[in-house]
Amino acid sequence: MSTESAADRADELRVTPLELFFDLVFVFTVTQLTDSLAHHLTPGGMTRVVVMLAIIWWMYDAFIWLANAMPPKTHSRRGLHLLGMGAFLVIALTVPHAFEGDGWAFGWAYLVVVLLHTGMFAATGVPAGSVARMGVFNLAGAGLILVGGYLSASAQLALWVAAFAWTFANPYLVNLPTFRIEPRHFVERHGLVVIVAFGESVIAIGVGAGNAHLSFPLLSAALLCLVVCFGLWWAYFGHDDDEAAAEFMTGLDDARRNHLGVRIYNFGHYLLLLGVLLAATGAKSAVAHPTDALGTAQAVALAGGVALFLAANLAIRRTVGRQPLLPRTCGVLLVLLAIPLGTEGAAQAELPALVLVLAGVFGYEEYAAGTLRDRLSVGAAESPVIGSPVVDSVVAEARVTEPRGADSRLAESGVAESLVGGVPEPE
Repeated sequence: MSTESAADRADELRVTPLELFFDLVFVFTVTQLTDSLAHHLTPGGMTRVVVMLAIIWWMYDAFIWLANAMPPKTHSRRGLHLLGMGAFLVIALTVPHAFEGDGWAFGWAYLVVVLLHTGMFAATGVPAGSVARMGVFNLAGAGLILVGGYLSASAQLALWVAAFAWTFANPYLVNLPTFRIEPRHFVERHGLVVIVAFGESVIAIGVGAGNAHLSFPLLSAALLCLVVCFGLWWAYFGHDDDEAAAEFMTGLDDARRNHLGVRIYNFGHYLLLLGVLLAATGAKSAVAHPTDALGTAQAVALAGGVALFLAANLAIRRTVGRQPLLPRTCGVLLVLLAIPLGTEGAAQAELPALVLVLAGVFGYEEYAAGTLRDRLSVGAAESPVIGSPVVDSVVAEARVTEPRGADSRLAESGVAESLVGGVPEPE
């Protein structure tokens, strides 16, 4: 670790204003992807958006790792981050026609992002060999994207899918234990990115309303979409899960912390972002046509996006040992049952159903948490409250597992079986 980097970490690292400014570009990126999906809500269009989001998020998240290792507190660092913002902006601008002739611009901008990231990481104090190895693998992915940008749409998609798959292999090829993460900054920054993505949901509500005259159906649909968005916010932030995750990661050694950081905050948050993007696409159609039956694709996007977000959030909570899990598991299934209400009825039927499911899930979690506190304080045998399977399981787990260290919780949290996968052993 360089002297400069150590000085940067002398005080607790916090997210800087420039990082927040940097995230504004990501808002535009998500907006572009949502708009692209809304206009091409087909299996082919969905595949393209899934691939573009993955390869963009891979390098965007890489800049979060960079800012964690080398905070942009000097003019030179800020200038280089500004160049990165410009490259990401070009990428976002190409999204609507990335497979219709603008793929070359996407590829060159992506290459600039990779070169900037690698060059800046070389000054963080991480061993040069590890940085070079990371840079080579990222350049290989960028090469696939750049070459694909000059080919026909089908050949381009094939190469970009290969680059998409390559991003999932990268963590197993790079020597992750040599990198350093400051957990609180790392967790906070990813939480802010999720909030930025929620901002796109709000934008989608406005775009869906367009220039239409205000009416009760339109207003009710818009407000219900906002409540659904709040439900997703509550799933992520409502129980201070971000603080718990930061504490959990602090208790791990560098190797396990870094692998977990990739699993939860790159792969896991990719699923969260995809869920928000899908839900925003459905919300746009629901607000635009609140009294009409939604198309199958639109209804699936709306409910499926919410379900995907809940499922990814559930897996992350399980990984870091957060309880309870059963209510959200049930919520994932119940949300999907709302799809026929949109296709056979109207958006006005699907949206209230989603709100009711989310309210029921989180309301029951609050009830379980309150009951848990009561029963732990007075003892299960003497508690006057009415039990339930969820409450009983939470009480039992709390008594068995509290207090425990991060390593113990990691071993028992079922990481290998979760959506975000297991934490591989360090090389």
